[in-house]
Amino acid sequence: MRVWVEAARAGDREAFAVLYEEMAPVVHGLLLSRVRTFDVSDLVQEVFAVALQRLPALQDSAAFAGWLCAIARNAATDHLRKQAPVAPSPRTPYALASHVADARRVLEAIRTLPEAYREPLVLRLVEGLTGPEIAAKTGLTPGSVRVNLSRGMKRLRETLGVTNDTR
Repeated sequence: MRVWVEAARAGDREAFAVLYEEMAPVVHGLLLSRVRTFDVSDLVQEVFAVALQRLPALQDSAAFAGWLCAIARNAATDHLRKQAPVAPSPRTPYALASHVADARRVLEAIRTLPEAYREPLVLRLVEGLTGPEIAAKTGLTPGSVRVNLSRGMKRLRETLGVTNDTR
């Protein structure tokens, strides 16, 4: 990724597009763990616009992933400060309604967990990243991702009232 970052810093828009493709699922997951679902797409674009603007100031190309994650977290925090509460009013076809309701219930449960568990869970369960991919793209160690996923899943099951009883 370092080569793409250096090329993007030098003004190569195609290199920045590669970085976008590589990191967009991570940014999406981080934002989804914090803000309303329908706000996420716009915020993803905002995060990458800010990153493109600030990229020349990035001192260490190897720090790009963590730096971008910090921009995403800050964008979510700023967005939440500005937003007024809105009651959701989804109109979903009947056949999908229960699945959508279940997904919302799980996502809302994830959002109640500590940040250390929220992010890895959304990146794993929603974005489909593996533990090593989460570690590589967020700057966390593989061990901490593994522990946070395990503990986060346990807390999520407790929150949702799901048991592991397989008798």
